[in-house]
Amino acid sequence: MKIKEAKLYKVNLPLRDPFETSFARMSFKKCIILELIDENGKSGFGESSAFDVPFYNEEFRDGSWALLKNQLLLKIIGQKISYPDDIYELFSYIRRNNMSKSAVNCALWDLYAKQNGVSLAKALGGSKTKIETGVSIGVQKSPQKLVEVVGSYLKAGYRRIKMKIKPGKDYAYLAAVRKAYPTAMLMADANSAYRLSDLKLLEKLDDLDLIMIEQPLQPGDLVDHAHLQAALATSVCLDESVTSVDDAKKMIELGSGRIINIKVARVGGLGIAKRIQQLAMENGIECWCGGMLDSGVARAANVAIATLPGYTLPNDIAASRRYYDKDIIKPLIELDGTYVNVPAELGLGYQIDRQNLEKFSIKIETVK
Repeated sequence: MKIKEAKLYKVNLPLRDPFETSFARMSFKKCIILELIDENGKSGFGESSAFDVPFYNEEFRDGSWALLKNQLLLKIIGQKISYPDDIYELFSYIRRNNMSKSAVNCALWDLYAKQNGVSLAKALGGSKTKIETGVSIGVQKSPQKLVEVVGSYLKAGYRRIKMKIKPGKDYAYLAAVRKAYPTAMLMADANSAYRLSDLKLLEKLDDLDLIMIEQPLQPGDLVDHAHLQAALATSVCLDESVTSVDDAKKMIELGSGRIINIKVARVGGLGIAKRIQQLAMENGIECWCGGMLDSGVARAANVAIATLPGYTLPNDIAASRRYYDKDIIKPLIELDGTYVNVPAELGLGYQIDRQNLEKFSIKIETVK
């Protein structure tokens, strides 16, 4: 495939309700949508999930915009790309910045699937026709409010519930939910808010029969996570700590956790996500597909990647209306019980709602 031009959309998509983690409270999903257009006029779409402030990783939206416009896109426009993952060699001179690379890789995979007349899931080698989903709940103002919110999502059909925690809003909140829902599939996500010095608190979580605690310690600290996992009965799941296949290999060797949350944006795209889940599957490590409060573009790519056999746990791919009244794809992603049905249409399987894409874009630029 030969890329003729690209379009960048800086998008502010309003959330239905503010979403709070240990590092931020957000009212908008702020991202970059990338459209790659080939010589036949076909378009492929990807998303850079970099936030305005680099509190999740080193990337931020303005920097991602500049990197895409001034470096990455110039490497592929006018060039013939045989396979989406060829970009990893082209971009090897750029350290990290995986969310920007992911936008390009995902857009190329969308185009590649369309040019080959198949769905993105089939192009990736997926076999599932539906994927199980879970829901992610931000930090709440009280344990009682968290119980109420969890109850509403269990009633809506979600089986796995992920609750964000941070110091001061952790054990008591989780214990209240476990008391109210003794058989629910519950997990906690700390977003790196704790240190190994918090071991006594984290050990108390073993009392709550959680399926996992996600990313409790600092992102790069595989050694301390190994010490923590050795002390806990609860499985440690790594998120920010696994940004590459090499990170996953080190995690497995050190015993830094038993589960990986594979976020396509964090690892650099669908190609690397495939490699990580294959390595994990070969080593008995469970995986699931995480999200970044994604717009419909990234959410659709997540649906496709989660059809691979290595994704063994419910994924963070909630219905679009869980977060947004309006999205930039159509139809919206909806639940079928506790599952999302995998579309059979070409590429991402969803149409871009160009009216909404332009409505929620604060800046649009064409790169040739």
